[in-house]
Amino acid sequence: MAAKKKTATFEESLEALEQLVGRLEAGDLPLEEALADFERGVKLTRECQQKLAKAEQKVKLLIEENGSIRELPFEAEDDSGGQA
Repeated sequence: MAAKKKTATFEESLEALEQLVGRLEAGDLPLEEALADFERGVKLTRECQQKLAKAEQKVKLLIEENGSIRELPFEAEDDSGGQA
């Protein structure tokens, strides 16, 4: 029986993408390696977008009331510690 491949979490995929971007921005990779990193980055970007879309769908389902969806605006926390 083949072992199942572990699916990375959103945070793991995003961290890997950030590392790839850093390597590419440094500009000191051979062309073949840069292309491989770029290809992996595109794949990671798509994975992150899919995970975000799934999360958004779940949130919409969770706030569904009486057969209709009530969308609420997202209020980001204020990093300054003060109240908005």
